[in-house]
Parts: sequence; structure tokens; C-alpha cells
Amino acid sequence: MYSVLQWDRHLLKLINSEWHNSFLDNLLPALRNPDTWMPLYVFLLLFIAINYKNTRWWWIAFAISSVLITNFISSGLIKHNIIRLRPCNEPALADWIRLFQGIYLPQSSSFTSSHAANHFGMAMFFFMTLKKEFKFWPSLFFVWAFSISYAQIYIGVHYPIDILGGTIIGLIIGYFTGRRFNTQYGLH
Repeated sequence: MYSVLQWDRHLLKLINSEWHNSFLDNLLPALRNPDTWMPLYVFLLLFIAINYKNTRWWWIAFAISSVLITNFISSGLIKHNIIRLRPCNEPALADWIRLFQGIYLPQSSSFTSSHAANHFGMAMFFFMTLKKEFKFWPSLFFVWAFSISYAQIYIGVHYPIDILGGTIIGLIIGYFTGRRFNTQYGLH
């Protein structure tokens, strides 16, 4: 277990303190901001509502359920039972961790990342329900989720294992909600 935590801290140090540049310093903090990602999800909801009249409300309900479930598991269950200091709040990392001005530094437990759980949950749900209609395009939601999750490490609010835990939760929940929607309704 100790070597896993060492690896986790080492990877955090690489991403946060060594693999940085001014372009990423401007881009990645913005990615985790709801003002950046919310318009994409609102657009997608509107697109489905306008173009898929027969199943639109079910799709929207399942999409929202995916987020509610991933957030409940990540924040409501796991974070309250596995207490881990976030890197930005860890005194042992104060010598080298880069923190960003104006970025909210949460005080809640670090494990698991709710950003990763929620965005990967949505990515998997979108992929499962949209891949027939839009071929490879829904795969880009995984790139989006990865970028937001990577930003969490880059700005020092999560360890890589927190992201991995959230990603696993999101992928599992998104798979099951997407599969359930496809079985019961499907887009048409």
C-alpha cells in the first residue's frame, strides 16, 4: 500500500509541479469551472429535446440520474467514509505543490473525485446512448472528462488515485444507466 501512495504522490508532483507551462496554467483551471463545461451539457440536453421527441424526456431523466448517482456514491458515501486530505491542504506537500490564485480549494475529503465520477459517468452514458446515431463522436466526451479530471490534479486539488476512483465509479454508473436506457427506450 505504501508504494501505491508513493506512486500517487510522485505522479501528482510530476503533473502539478513539473509538467506545466503557461498555456496549461491558463487553460486547465478554467476547465474545472462550471461556467466552462455547463454550456456543453445544456446544449446537448437541448439538442436531444429538440431532435428526439419520442424519448427525449427519458434520455434527459437518465442523464440526470447518472450524475445524481455518481455524485451520491462519490460525495455522499465514499468521501464521508474515506477521509483523505486533498493535496492543496496537505502540509507535507507545502514545499513543492503549486497552488493557483483565485482557485477554490475545497476542504472536503479528496477520495474520490466527484468531478471525475460525474464527468466520466456522463461520458459513458452519452457514449452508450449516442454511439449508434453519431458513430465515433460520442467518444470525445471521454477526452472531455479526462481533460477536466487531469485539471483537478494539475491544480492540486486531487491525487491521481482520487481521479482513478472517481473514473471507475463514473464509468460503471454511466454504463448501467446507458444500457438501461437503451434497453427500455433507445433514441428514436
